[in-house]
Parts: sequence; structure tokens; C-alpha cells
Amino acid sequence: METSSPTPRNGGQILVEALRRHACDTVYCVPGESYLPVLDALQGRDDIQTIVTRHEGAASNMADAYGKLTGRPGIAFVTRGPGATHAANGVHTAMQDSTPMVLFIGQIDTGIREREGFQEVDYRQMFGSLCKWATEIEDIARIPEIVNRAFSVAMSGRKGPVVVALPEDVLFGSAPVADLAPARISEAAADAQTVAEIGQALANAQRPLVIVGGTGWSPAACAALQQFVQRFNLPVAAGFRRQDLLDNRDPHYVGQLGLGISPALAERVRRADLLLVIGSRMSEVTSGSYALIQAPRPAQQLIHIHADANELNRVFRADIPLNATVAAAIQSLAQLAAPTGAPAWDDWAASARADYVQHNTPVPRAPQQSGVELSSVVAHLSRTLADDAILANGAGNYTVWVHRFFQYKQAGTELAPTNGAMGYGLPAAIAAKLARPQSTVVCFAGDGCLMMYPQELATAVQYNAAVIVIVVNNGMLGTIRMHQEREYPGRVSATALVNPDFVAFAQSFGAYAERVTSEQDFAAAFERAQTSGRAALLELCTDPAQITPSARLAAA
Repeated sequence: METSSPTPRNGGQILVEALRRHACDTVYCVPGESYLPVLDALQGRDDIQTIVTRHEGAASNMADAYGKLTGRPGIAFVTRGPGATHAANGVHTAMQDSTPMVLFIGQIDTGIREREGFQEVDYRQMFGSLCKWATEIEDIARIPEIVNRAFSVAMSGRKGPVVVALPEDVLFGSAPVADLAPARISEAAADAQTVAEIGQALANAQRPLVIVGGTGWSPAACAALQQFVQRFNLPVAAGFRRQDLLDNRDPHYVGQLGLGISPALAERVRRADLLLVIGSRMSEVTSGSYALIQAPRPAQQLIHIHADANELNRVFRADIPLNATVAAAIQSLAQLAAPTGAPAWDDWAASARADYVQHNTPVPRAPQQSGVELSSVVAHLSRTLADDAILANGAGNYTVWVHRFFQYKQAGTELAPTNGAMGYGLPAAIAAKLARPQSTVVCFAGDGCLMMYPQELATAVQYNAAVIVIVVNNGMLGTIRMHQEREYPGRVSATALVNPDFVAFAQSFGAYAERVTSEQDFAAAFERAQTSGRAALLELCTDPAQITPSARLAAA
């Protein structure tokens, strides 16, 4: 219902009330004079928590992490110009990851536009291709309308980020503006005829493979997925950085399609005669650079289920496209009649699982390897952390160990950017710990990755977010060095790093910290970090030559 305010309010007050009506409980920001009325309207509220970060990129990454964890739009506020350009990092992540998010940006007064005023930027142009919708509120009376539309766009179809610019005169202005009820989101449902076609295609398959990914997966949808694949005994592979959608201990989980993919799983994708893709848009990484799953016409029969009709047949021509949310699709698939007798693919599914178990087993230390052997560290965490523990990471070769040797047990426990954004892990981990304080939250970061947003340790300490940061320190930008050695052997350029003393650095913020030089010492060090009750950092000194779990750099 609509209600009229009995007295005029300024734009900041109207905006914050609109956020409250959309169940916003947290905003991430770096304060700026361009949106002072919003900051004032947030002051003293106990229903909306304001988290002040030390960098706008961290604020947008935290909003992305919130969107991934809750399924609701993460909200960030940044100031105009430099604040907006810094925050673009998280917008790009949210777009490629299909994460619901709304970024609000302070803007110059409408009366001085197009004079290149102080920090002036045309945000419609700047963010036009980076988000689902970029706009500017030019009339105070339209604030509730625009906020409603922003939430609707962020949550509809393929979820994603929206950018809204807030001119100063609109925020400082005052008017008796009517509030709006929150936007109601319409979701695509599965039609019976297409679902029946899917059932027939499954009945005719010999080597099916389910691929899951995308967003919109509630715990109920993940539980229904598990029930569906158990009834049909279907092997399930996770799209890139979507490994938490099915308990990795489930005998139907067969690995991840992403960086460090198992060669056996890659071959299995090629040999499959039916791909049932649920929620994933099959990005470049998930599809193996469009080679494992060829574009535009896959060699395998393709059933593609996606919440956004615009995504179907955009890159891959599907034999059976189905426009439906993952929740609606799983509910409909669960009603299909299971095969009578043993499915034709029983041996296929069992061998796929056996390949995964072998690939997931920690590798032995190489004879010449020095420092911490990382697979045993990740495997230890996989065995000992609670099922609801959250792992966050950014980008770098260290993530290959995480994706290969950690088993995710619950939905909403993997926070990782599919666009490969360095620095994502620490802001995401802080947002996760604030949203789920009862869960253990671990951030994995390379030495190069951490140094993108290391100042956010101050944010963790300020808000008592007891995250545990594991820094994999090999003294170089490992991913680029690996590509460099392949393309230009022996010609190292621009990839060596001179790092700070990470232990002293973390301690300077008030965090617990220690250095680990052998995997035998890790378990005790991690326990000390946990029991410290505060933000903690463990620096793992690793061998720079061990570039992946199975490959070494001869030149190093």
C-alpha cells in the first residue's frame, strides 16, 4: 500500500525509508559529502546496520558477498567520481556472477551538469555495460519509484547489479513524498510440456551429466536437487565457483568445471551424450573456453534451464530450453517418474564419482618442494571445519588447491568471484562474518591478492568480525608467472613481489597473526587463530616453484 508522509522529508530520509521497506538490514559504504542526507538518515538506526569500509572497492565487494549469501540485493553507498570508479570493481563482479546488488552513488547538483564539475561523471554511460540498469534520480518525488524498480531489476530474471546516482539537490531537497510497498518479483515457472520432454530425453540417455550453477539457489532448492539426482542416480558437476550447491560428500557429486578441472572430468564432459544444465549460463571458464561445451552448437544434447529468457540460446543453442527459476525447475523435475530398474548410466555415474575422489585426495609433497604443502592444509580444513563454515577467496593459482581439495557441504558457503577479481576474499569474508557471526569464516588469499584490499583488516577489527585470513605467500603473482613461463620461458617480467611482514602488518591492526613454514604446524596455528576470538591472519610460506598441485616451475 502507499502512504503519504504528513510532513515533508528530505531525499535522504525518503531513500532510507524505501530501503527499509525492501527489508534492507545492512549497507556498506565509504562516507562522502555527496550523500550526507543519507548518512544522516541512517544515523542511530537499529534496523539498518551501516558498515564503513576503508575502500569503495571493498564496500561493493561486501555488497556482492551479501547478495550471494542472502539472495537479496546487497546495498552499497559511495561518493561521486573516484568513489564510483573504485566501486566499479564490485559491480563487474556482481554482473558476471549474477548477484543482486544496488550501488548508490552521490552525484553533483543537477543544475551544474555537463560543466565537468568537481568529480562529475555520467554514470549512465560509465556503468551502462557493467550492470543491468544504470540511472539517476532527477526528481525527489520519484525516489520510491526508482528504488522499487532498482530492486525489481536486480532480482528479476538473471539477477545482477543496478547503479543509481543521487544528485545533491535531490537528496537535500524536501517534499511530502508518498512511500511505496516493496516491489513484488515475478518468477518464471516450468511448463509441463517442456518438463515432459526433459523426462523423455533423460530416459533415452546413456551418459548424462548434470551441471549446476548460477544464482537463486535457496537451501530448499539445493535439498530438492539432492533428492532429484539421488532418485535418478545422476552425476552432478558444479559450474565455476558454484561448488556449494550440492554437498561434495554426496556420491553424485563429481567435481567442478573451472580452473584446475580434473582431466578425467573434462573428458567426461566431452563424452556425455546429454547435458542437463540448471541455472548456469556456462561461462567461458565453465565451458572450457567454449571447447568442452562448444558454442554455438554443443556436441552433446543440451537441456538448458535458466531464469532469464534472454540467456537461453544466447551463446549455446539448446535442444530443450526451459525458462524457469532453479527452484521451480527442480520442483518440476522432482515430479518426473524415475527409471524403472537400474538406469543405463549407473556405471557411468559410479566411475565419475571414483574419478572425483581420486582427484580430491591430497597429493604427496614433491621431493624438492620447500615450505608449506598446501593440499594437506586445505584437506585438514575440509575435514575439521563445521558444515556451515564459509570459505572466501579472490583470484590466483592458490585457488586451484582450494577448489580441488576442499569439500563444500552446504549452500552459501563458497564466496568466490567468477570474474576472477583479485582482492575479493577479505571484504567478502568480513561481510560473511557480520551476516553469519555463528559460522567460522576463512579467507584464502595469495600474497598479491591480499594486497589489493589489505586495509580492510581495520574494518574487520572495528566491527569485531573474527575472520581467519590464510595468506599463501610465494613472493610472486603466481598465475601470471605460470602463463609467462609457458609463453616466454625463462623471461620473467613484472611478476616478482616484495611483500611486507604480513604478521607484523596484521598485528598493527590489532589482529592475531603468526607465520607457518610447514604443514605439520598448521593445525595448531589455526586452532590458536580460532581461539583468539578476533580477526586473525596466518601467513603460509610456500614454494614459488610449486605453481599448481601437480606442476612445478623449472626456472624457479
